[in-house]
Amino acid sequence: MPDTIMIVSGETSGELYGSLLADALKKRNPEVRIIGVGGERMKQAGVELISGISSAFGIAEAVSSLKALKETFRRAVDALTKDKPQALVLIDYPDFNLRLASEAKKRNIKILYYVSPQVWAWRKKRVKKIAELVDKMAVILPFEVEIYKNAGLDCEFVGHPVFDEIREMEKDKRKIKKELGLKEDLPLLSILPGSRPHELDRLLPIALDTIKEFRKEFSPFQFCVPFAPNTDMDKYTMLIDRLKHEGVVVNKGESLKVLAASDYAVIASGTASLQAVLLGVPIVVIYKLSPLSYVLARLIIKAKYAALVNLLLGREVVKELLQADATTLNIIREIKKMMFNSTYKEEMLKDYDNVRKMFSGKNASDRVAEIVFQMAGWKSG
Repeated sequence: MPDTIMIVSGETSGELYGSLLADALKKRNPEVRIIGVGGERMKQAGVELISGISSAFGIAEAVSSLKALKETFRRAVDALTKDKPQALVLIDYPDFNLRLASEAKKRNIKILYYVSPQVWAWRKKRVKKIAELVDKMAVILPFEVEIYKNAGLDCEFVGHPVFDEIREMEKDKRKIKKELGLKEDLPLLSILPGSRPHELDRLLPIALDTIKEFRKEFSPFQFCVPFAPNTDMDKYTMLIDRLKHEGVVVNKGESLKVLAASDYAVIASGTASLQAVLLGVPIVVIYKLSPLSYVLARLIIKAKYAALVNLLLGREVVKELLQADATTLNIIREIKKMMFNSTYKEEMLKDYDNVRKMFSGKNASDRVAEIVFQMAGWKSG
């Protein structure tokens, strides 16, 4: 049986981290076999996919995904038995991954949990369950370490994997714009509507309206809407055609490059908001859930903020427009504030620097690859 690692990610951001980890593992030993659950990025990084990702969030949104999730779980458990990986790396996605951890523990497989579920925001009782099931925790936010160490679990802050990708980015905005088919000399407003189907359903229409209204007042701007690599583009053909009719550049799998070229951005809360911070792009964060999911979320989620930069610094550094506040009028008002209030923009960018300092000197993917090899009892090739 060849040396085998299994990586399980359930949605787009985690899949990015899984692909970066797969690259780092292959650099240490090109012969290592990596299997897992993920998407196109992980496949391109050399992971043999057991099943594709099934992104769902919230009660209402998850119902339609149950059948696919059950089939993915069955395939993952079969792989634990058949392929006998020396280590299992679980990336976030707790409802699925904690069940899988239980199956792996029965088979005496070493388990690394990489990227903590948001236990600091809701369902804190999961910490005890995680501590019972996994061998080590690798967290990407500095304040998460204490949570797990207090539960008696070996835990390490490894840095954030989005840093690993950004280090390799071209920093010349004009050059990136040209590569994306944009005009080098015009400012760029990008709108990143998320990767989950429910995010796109709710935020794409807002993106379209925002661009149409913004253009009336600021004609020199150009616009780009990047889609995640696992997006079913056919589902959104009508909206994409309307965006293109407005002169918007639409692409797939180029979100980070688009952000690096952007002068301002409107972003669905998530990993992209941290990427923008690290790239120094002024942003406004928007988000919408189904009414049912939002009501339930307000009852159980304890976190004060949605955007990672705000969570990390404990105050509103970037504006969050959630639910009914996520309107075209409010979004444009915030963009204009970033454009014309120099003090506001400068303070935002200074706070961005403070966030960068938290992660400086760390390379998450390389460190996690090292941990995986140690857990598997291997030496680097």
